[in-house]
Amino acid sequence: MKRYRSPLLVFVVLAATLSAFAHSGRQDGSRIPLVYDVENTGAHYRAPSFPDFDWLPIVRPLPDPFRFENGTRSTSFRNWERRRNEIKAAIEKYEIGRKPDASDLTIAATYTPPAAGTSIGQLVVVVTRNSNAKTVTLTSKVFIPQGWGEGPFPALIPMTFFASPTGPNYGSLAAVLSTRPIATVDFVHNQVTRYGGGDKTPDPFYQMYPEFKAPGGPVDSDSGQYAAWSWGVSRLIDGIVLASQQEENPLPIDPDYLAVTGCSYAGKMALFAGALDERVALTIPLESGGGGAPSWRVSQEIEGDRVVEALTHTDRRWFASQLFQFSGNNVYKLPYDHHELMAMVAPRALLVTGNTDFLWLSNRSNYVTSRATQRIYETLGIGDRFGFYIDGGHGHCQVPASQYPAIANFVDKFLFGVEDADTQVRVHPYGEDFDYRRWTAWWGHGLPFFPNDWNPGNGTLVMSTTRPMLVQEGVNVQAGYALAALHREHPAATVAVAGASVQLDIYRLDGRSRTLTIPLANQSYTLPENDRSWVPSGNPRDPLTFQGSAPADFGGIVLNSFFSVVGQNNGGAGNPAGPGFDTTEPLRVKFHSDAEGPGLGGIWSQPVTVRDETP
Repeated sequence: MKRYRSPLLVFVVLAATLSAFAHSGRQDGSRIPLVYDVENTGAHYRAPSFPDFDWLPIVRPLPDPFRFENGTRSTSFRNWERRRNEIKAAIEKYEIGRKPDASDLTIAATYTPPAAGTSIGQLVVVVTRNSNAKTVTLTSKVFIPQGWGEGPFPALIPMTFFASPTGPNYGSLAAVLSTRPIATVDFVHNQVTRYGGGDKTPDPFYQMYPEFKAPGGPVDSDSGQYAAWSWGVSRLIDGIVLASQQEENPLPIDPDYLAVTGCSYAGKMALFAGALDERVALTIPLESGGGGAPSWRVSQEIEGDRVVEALTHTDRRWFASQLFQFSGNNVYKLPYDHHELMAMVAPRALLVTGNTDFLWLSNRSNYVTSRATQRIYETLGIGDRFGFYIDGGHGHCQVPASQYPAIANFVDKFLFGVEDADTQVRVHPYGEDFDYRRWTAWWGHGLPFFPNDWNPGNGTLVMSTTRPMLVQEGVNVQAGYALAALHREHPAATVAVAGASVQLDIYRLDGRSRTLTIPLANQSYTLPENDRSWVPSGNPRDPLTFQGSAPADFGGIVLNSFFSVVGQNNGGAGNPAGPGFDTTEPLRVKFHSDAEGPGLGGIWSQPVTVRDETP
């Protein structure tokens, strides 16, 4: 059964309080579904065959979510089910490992209602794998709203360490949800696999599936905890469905109106759970950080090596080991990114949040990825089903009052059927100079290249050239840059450049490719008054100065080269300033590279103007 938009809750507003609750089962088959009654509608599609790492192409912008693995492209919703299943297969292969389905399982569920005068019941779900008789038991406290009739009620599934013993577990959303007739069913994630350090082999999921190599064990894992936790949420939903159908004391929850939420690592958990189970009507991952809403490649590109959660700075137990072959600038070979993880929730509803007071959360990447996800939803004709709210001024996982209306509207529209609730939520602190469109400009328009340099005026510059260069495996490759004042008349200035690198995308005729990254030493230069000469070296025919070098472990032809230095200036908890360009004068910048041995000669770029307008 598919659920379509229909008025499912009648609100009678008395003193601004919700006071009536009723359901209507009417459907409109002409509309795009809001939720499904199966875990994966695309399960009947065969997973595509994906290439190994070396043969994956280098794609620096965000991959096109509407491009199928066979090279065809479709933006039609009727083809989204198949494309969504391809994205799922890619995420399982390269990032989290396989999430098993229920085909080899026997699932039993028992619901015990609240005792008289209380609101907390209990749901016990026993999952048995038929092929080895191993079991996983999920025990959840269930809060049933009191004074709202007999239900059935919508329900929130919070990702949590523990079952709430006495009242509802709304996670971080209590201020919004406590005024609405919403049940809660705890997902106690440690019952599947334990959060934290250590070998996960003894954990129930990895005992049930011993063919998976568990995280933290003696060998590399091929199954991350987010696959296991997502599996656990799906089995809990199986239990909710079964318990809602039991003959005596059925669970008074409507399985068509389920939401998942969590914050930080649990925000990632909620996002993966909602993306990988189409029975979830509303997904609300809060401040999820890298591995959640932010895209891996965007975080790498615009945050550099600072302390955001990137593939070089995350808990490896959460993901399968194969993900980490994409660390550093290898991230551009990842054949998907997290705009597609978020798009897997479509056509169901998704609201993500960020917190600019914490650089670790990679909020700028969250913003770029959210804008890309917004474009996907709008292309599918369901733009009101996705929203993002990125702000600051509050603690981590402490939802501020400013976010309450947005969250309330998503809850009202997608759990209670209030069709006129405003879910066009696009809240962020970034100005027009933050060019998020460059990440998606190529979708449907040819090759995956950025349309322009990234030059936002905050000490950041990412510029490129397509001049070719031959690099032989094992040789030393040098790279550097030169600076000059923009204006003929200018005061003497000192320019500091920190955290710069040159990246060379190297290709072979057999289709293999790699990126060579050459870190450049931090430097300071003086620009004499009224002098526009290039420093530390002149034009490409002069002896060039190279600020860095690296050995080439992969030979071929360089077709794309990038100079990158990323500035950062949003203070707050744990948010360092810099690196980047630190200059009081506008500059012209160009970069160059050369490799030892015979070949096509070195490369050099055209100059680009950069300004540091940060205070």
